[in-house]
Amino acid sequence: MEDFSEFVGLSRPTVSKYFNDPTSVRKKTRDAIEVAIKKSGFSPNMFAVNLNRRRSNIVGVVIPNSTDPFYMALTRRIERIATDAGFLAFILSSDGSAELEERAIRTLKSMNVAGAIIAPLGVDSHHKVLGKLGNSVPIVYVDSPIESDTSSFVGTDNRQSFGLIVDYLCRSGEPPCYLGMPRLNTNAVTRQKAYEEAMVQFGLGPKIILVRETRSWEFEAFGFEEMSRLISEGRALPSRTVLCANDRIAFGAIAAAFQNGLRVGHGPECDLRIAGHDDHPLSRYACPPITTVAQNYNEIGRLAMDMLLEKIEAEISSRGAEDRQVLLKAELMLRSSA
Repeated sequence: MEDFSEFVGLSRPTVSKYFNDPTSVRKKTRDAIEVAIKKSGFSPNMFAVNLNRRRSNIVGVVIPNSTDPFYMALTRRIERIATDAGFLAFILSSDGSAELEERAIRTLKSMNVAGAIIAPLGVDSHHKVLGKLGNSVPIVYVDSPIESDTSSFVGTDNRQSFGLIVDYLCRSGEPPCYLGMPRLNTNAVTRQKAYEEAMVQFGLGPKIILVRETRSWEFEAFGFEEMSRLISEGRALPSRTVLCANDRIAFGAIAAAFQNGLRVGHGPECDLRIAGHDDHPLSRYACPPITTVAQNYNEIGRLAMDMLLEKIEAEISSRGAEDRQVLLKAELMLRSSA
């Protein structure tokens, strides 16, 4: 900023005033600064701004699983946008553990981060710890909101996405039964409810497969074990079409069907149709490829980061930033599993 002030031939306070609010300086001054910006390529150093505000240039990111391709794609998008904005994205994984999530949040607070994007565990999250972090720095939640919380959030509209895939499955074959996910976050509840509502709209009774209670985030193993158990017990499934709460559960369910000699696919020669949700990056390479609905993780990452930068900027300029909840529409992806 000192170098740029000298370059443009104006005082440091005048230049700072322009960058805080271009309309706060005279037009002649504003024009001179904007010409100098084009010539020099200068942009304010957010790190320096944050130091003045006793805040680092680090944006914290906490996710439940660093090896899940969905979260890998999401954090990659966040990293790119953060870098372009002059921030360093510092990513921590809770690895499905409430204790590790709490430790990650305390770590971010000790680092005096400028803000944070968090995909919370949900049911097991330490709401008080998250609340304390939210009182000190801007936070945007992604993937699964904190229950009964009105904080900024970006995710997928589960009612729309499940309505979309239930509609397709009912029109193209036997209506689906539902293989849910462990009740680890709000998605477990909202997705089942969205399935039930969609079935009722078709004048059909929801068919929920009863599953065991578990606190594990190993969804592939969960889907495999539940489907294997159902087949080995010799009980008929409620439907020959199975809609899974997410693609990772569908991976396991398809593997279990294969190992038990059942053919998964769409056609009279097939024993089962299996569909998922999310459009996991590997779902198109499953055998068979999984029919699903696509979450736009690139857009989730972009909107979350844009929202966070707005909140950080609002805090720096000492003005309030309104919390917003954004739910994105999903897109149906038709493949050979259903």
